[in-house]
Amino acid sequence: MASKIFINLAIKDLKKSIDFFTQLGFSFNPQFTDQNATCLILGENIFAMLVTEQRFKDFTKKEICNAHKNTEVLIAIDVENREKVDKLIQKALNAGGTAYMEPQDYGWMYSHSFADLDGHQWEIMYMDENAIPQ
Repeated sequence: MASKIFINLAIKDLKKSIDFFTQLGFSFNPQFTDQNATCLILGENIFAMLVTEQRFKDFTKKEICNAHKNTEVLIAIDVENREKVDKLIQKALNAGGTAYMEPQDYGWMYSHSFADLDGHQWEIMYMDENAIPQ
């Protein structure tokens, strides 16, 4: 079993991406940050490496996905309540992100989503596991 998860995302402008996620309230691990990448802290053992496209090409033989046109991944983050979902989405929109789906309310789960500056799709959700239908 993995002890840590690192999601790697290609980005165009490191400074703009750092500014964007800082406005959402996220922080970064300076140990894994340089002029080509930064380590966005998503949870205790979950991270997103935001890597400039130039550097990202060193890790793959495939073309880099244009996330504004194609879906490469859906990143889902569970937060502590419904209000936090809406608050984080609003922060993302204020920081220059875009909404790409309407909020979804299933009673036991509430989610909303945004695309970051590079088009990566982020699902913010709250789940009440005690209310999941049997």
